[in-house]
Amino acid sequence: MDKQAFTEILQSKFKMVRTEAGYTQDSMSHTIGLSKKTLVQIEKERILPNWTTCISLCALFRESEVLTNTFGGDPLELAQVISRGHCVYPNYESEAVYWEELETKNGFRLEYNKSNNIYRVLNPENRPVHASYIEREIRTFFLRQTDLQPV
Repeated sequence: MDKQAFTEILQSKFKMVRTEAGYTQDSMSHTIGLSKKTLVQIEKERILPNWTTCISLCALFRESEVLTNTFGGDPLELAQVISRGHCVYPNYESEAVYWEELETKNGFRLEYNKSNNIYRVLNPENRPVHASYIEREIRTFFLRQTDLQPV
């Protein structure tokens, strides 16, 4: 797949991704960094999104089932391979100096970043599964995940 094909596919999925995420055109255009007029034109398939817009969509909505099912996996991973020829995966071990562990339960970890004030939950495989600026939201997510796991 090349950039052109990737862009054309994303154009046809833009509205579905927005709808799946529960966003209005106003909130989606603000999140992606487009004018509402441009978003409407993309959704009506009158114009193609530019590469930067495609990367924004893949990065900000990489958990989208629409995108995952369309591309057979992580859309951002595919975008990196198309653009760079390879994909680079974050080394979460090297960022340990920034993160303070707040709680551990059933292999999950709740952490707080001392530099950017983000909270995150990591699964037993040391992969981030959710992040938020809102402590109450992340603690609720953490409790739901850890209560579902066998001890």
